[in-house]
Amino acid sequence: MPGTSINQQQVKLYMSYRKKQSQIKAAAKAGICERSARRIDKGEHKVQHLPRQYRTRNDPFNGLFEEHLVPLLIKNPALQPITLLDVLDEKAPDQFDHSHLRTLQRRVKRWRAKEGPEQEVIFRQRHIPGDMGISDYTWMNKLNITLAGEAFKHKLYHYRLVFSGWTYVQVCLGGESFESLSSGLQNAFWRSGGVPATHRTDSLSAAYKNHSEEILLTERYTKLCNHYHVKATRNNKGVAHENGAIESPNGHLKRKIDQQLMLRESRDFKNLADYEVFINAIVAKINRQCKTRFNEEKTSLQALPNRRTNDFSELPVKVTSSSTINIKRVTYTVPSRLIGSTLLVHIYDERLVLFYGHEEVLTLTRVYAQGTHRGRSVNYRHVIHSLAKKPNAFRYSLLRDDLIPSGDFTLLWKQLCLDGLSDADCRYMLDLLILADNDNCESELGRYVLNAIETSQKPSIKQCRTLFSADKIGIPLIVSQQHSLNSYDCLMGG
Repeated sequence: MPGTSINQQQVKLYMSYRKKQSQIKAAAKAGICERSARRIDKGEHKVQHLPRQYRTRNDPFNGLFEEHLVPLLIKNPALQPITLLDVLDEKAPDQFDHSHLRTLQRRVKRWRAKEGPEQEVIFRQRHIPGDMGISDYTWMNKLNITLAGEAFKHKLYHYRLVFSGWTYVQVCLGGESFESLSSGLQNAFWRSGGVPATHRTDSLSAAYKNHSEEILLTERYTKLCNHYHVKATRNNKGVAHENGAIESPNGHLKRKIDQQLMLRESRDFKNLADYEVFINAIVAKINRQCKTRFNEEKTSLQALPNRRTNDFSELPVKVTSSSTINIKRVTYTVPSRLIGSTLLVHIYDERLVLFYGHEEVLTLTRVYAQGTHRGRSVNYRHVIHSLAKKPNAFRYSLLRDDLIPSGDFTLLWKQLCLDGLSDADCRYMLDLLILADNDNCESELGRYVLNAIETSQKPSIKQCRTLFSADKIGIPLIVSQQHSLNSYDCLMGG
């Protein structure tokens, strides 16, 4: 009919007739004019869908949403529908329950879309091959990883090439120190085979002087960047999402590790080396998945320098009369022959290397102080022979409990202290430690004595020496014959 718009049902009816009949006949049967039929055949006809002006069911809130909830949403748009449902229950008791929650969620979502506040926009970035590498640290404590049954609290240093997604990960035993940053970053550069134009981090105190209003690099980080000809950049303080190219992959990486731990059916590792092998296998799989883009980006990376630069800090220390040194709030013992010497310490993330002059004299495992407490790293082998000359000093020594090795010897010491500590117990433990050091039998000796004490058969030191001391070298009996004095006179020509 003229002046009446064609609905979708008429169009479908016409199309069904048009398959077998002419345009004129199909239009007549569908109740439309030939001109409309021509527009449909040409694809020029558009059916107007008018918005529905009526409700298909009664409003369960009956105006209460607009009266009570909209003012609350205008004042605080972050309110959740579950909270607003409690408000409705207070305004109209016994009328609403959790069966209305989904309806309320849709109503709130519609209100936010039409009248809610503006939301933050994420601007997708165009990444250039070889332009940026980005570094960050992420805590792994929530994954509950253990080494030999002991909780292992640590971070991962995470480096990523932004264009390709190529990844390098390194376990950090301490905090976000310059040593871990330098070591991890250089390892990543050399593993990837090139250096990006810029290196981006957040406001690491190891890289930036954060107490300055200007953006200033620390001296050591400046030298590191100059050595590799890389420009240092950072995001604005407190705006972590500006490093989205690494923050989001941090979460993906931890989820991948968590999933692999589930497949492994154990979160315990024998030692740190086994855990690092596990992490490296996951990272290798990530890098295989981005191999094509990495091969494209690799040609745009800068060439590596001829050598690495320092990934440690230096500190001169003097060995005290107690045969100890103090480094970053941790006390370490060293061999007593070094007492009074001034040593140069190279401080790495996981170890300390001690030099006397230009010669390396000792390597120690690095220990980190926890919170406000000082730490200790005591090796009884360094001082046990000096202590043997002063046995009474063991009982009240400040390092007494630290001198006792962990494991069986710690349990053994607890057994000796059950009925109170005596001089005899201290002397007994001291003699065991001397024997363990002299004959290199710490684990075997500790297990033997602990088992004996648990069965109330405390072995004597003499018995322990008989069982664990090295075999004595037999001295042969030499019988000499004394010649007469006349034979010496003959020798002299008398």
